[in-house]
Amino acid sequence: METSEKDRESPVAQSLSLSADEKSLDNDKAPEVAPPNEPEWLKGIPLMMVITGVTLVVFLMLLDVSIVSTAIPHITTEFHSLDDVGWYGSAYTIASASLQPLTGKFYSHFPSKWTFLAFFFVFELGSLICGVATTSKMLIIGRAVAGIGSSGMINGALNILAGALPMHRRPTFMGVMMGFSQLGLVLGPLLGGAFTTYTTWRWCFYINLPIGALVGVLLIFTKIPEQQTKTSMRNVQWTGLYKKFDLFGFVLFAPAAIQLLLALEWGGSKFPWKSATIIGLFCGSAGTFVAFGLWEHYMGAEAMIPGHLLKRRIIWCSCLAMAMMFGQTIMLAYYLPIYFQAVRDKSALVSGVDLLPNILCQLVMAVTSGILTGRLGYYLPWGIGGAILSAIGAGLLSMLSPTTAVRDWAGYEALIGFGRGAATQVPMIAMQNAVPPQQISTAMALLTFSQTFGGSIFLAIAEVIFSAGLQREIPKYAPSVNPETVIAAGATGFREVVPAEDLVAVLKAYAKSIDHVFYLGIGLVCAQFVFSWGLGWKNIKKGKGEKTPEQGKEEV
Repeated sequence: METSEKDRESPVAQSLSLSADEKSLDNDKAPEVAPPNEPEWLKGIPLMMVITGVTLVVFLMLLDVSIVSTAIPHITTEFHSLDDVGWYGSAYTIASASLQPLTGKFYSHFPSKWTFLAFFFVFELGSLICGVATTSKMLIIGRAVAGIGSSGMINGALNILAGALPMHRRPTFMGVMMGFSQLGLVLGPLLGGAFTTYTTWRWCFYINLPIGALVGVLLIFTKIPEQQTKTSMRNVQWTGLYKKFDLFGFVLFAPAAIQLLLALEWGGSKFPWKSATIIGLFCGSAGTFVAFGLWEHYMGAEAMIPGHLLKRRIIWCSCLAMAMMFGQTIMLAYYLPIYFQAVRDKSALVSGVDLLPNILCQLVMAVTSGILTGRLGYYLPWGIGGAILSAIGAGLLSMLSPTTAVRDWAGYEALIGFGRGAATQVPMIAMQNAVPPQQISTAMALLTFSQTFGGSIFLAIAEVIFSAGLQREIPKYAPSVNPETVIAAGATGFREVVPAEDLVAVLKAYAKSIDHVFYLGIGLVCAQFVFSWGLGWKNIKKGKGEKTPEQGKEEV
């Protein structure tokens, strides 16, 4: 394993080598949350309670993303707020992404369980605000609050697993967590359609509350071990936290991330890409990111995103592979339903069912690959093999037409599901195996930020490709139809504005435009394949024997 001299120190030695400022924070009272001399791992019922709790949390996050899309038409009707549609999604994404790197500092210094529950409580509070919202602005505020809470939830789930399980057992339970939580993407449209049809759209947010109560019961009464020394909440001396948490770095990073995400959200929809507003946002983001990079270099090891982490091949390859993988995942989650609803004329409910081949195959392969990785020890073959399967499936999906047979598109979905299931947890395992225990929180925060940013950036690119495809393909297949009219009518409304004699031709143009989006998916999984080779040929079982200090470090 590639490590510096500092990395070769034992975890206890590293945790005690604090900076002068860190020592000043803890001199008066010793930390009360310290790891035992021998690692303490969870087993049996406590382990099942923890796995169930963190899986439900990640499930709720994905459910929240997919269920809101089905509620938006009813929300805009009730609040007369069509102009606010973009904010219902962007308020959540911007709040989450801008805070994610900072969450690593929280998990590095405070107990994982209580930090995780604090973020989850904020997420639940945001859901409650959305559910009781009386105005569109109140709903947007609720979405932003929920985004703040979600910023530390996936990172927290991964930190809790790192504290509860030795390295060679993590792949199995990461596979379970990531596999089952993906069901939220499928159940979201189904539950959203049922709630909006038979009760009220508000239950799209209320549903988080009873499940959240169950999570609280599962985790509050379970002792989750810590594998590094942390400060008890009541012993914190708050005066030095500004440096310990690199708050000035956060003050630079947050506006840089917000400007970039706003440019991606607004470009091509609210403002033209060449408008002064979008160009100004991109320029402002670039300038602020440069200032942030210089500040992080100055801060060194105390930085919110330490430079020595980014210099390691396994770290940046893991982040880029995750960004590519999630970019393709979110792109399919948006554009496969558009294909089913717009081209095949299916309801939102049925289009959600049509995603099952993808999600169920991912679930099966995520659990299978996790178990086999834990038994065989090597994770890299799953990352590479998963990228290959996803590339084949993405290539086949790019040939969808209005008449593609069910067995064909279901098979294409299954290939991508198997590929993504095999590769989903590989970057997480690689990063946890590559860093010492006290750096896991920072590394996982960086990984989750890469995932969020990858999804936002590539979804924006997909939207540009799709719109440009319609502008190009509609005149080719249906010269008498105005592309702007079709685009303005939306994916489920264009059938009402297109003449009957031109409908078949427009459907072909629509399918072809979606195919162009899936070309981007091919590129993303090919890039994922390349970056997967940089994740390292490591045997995670070597830590079991404690043969060398470095091998012992691998198991945390």
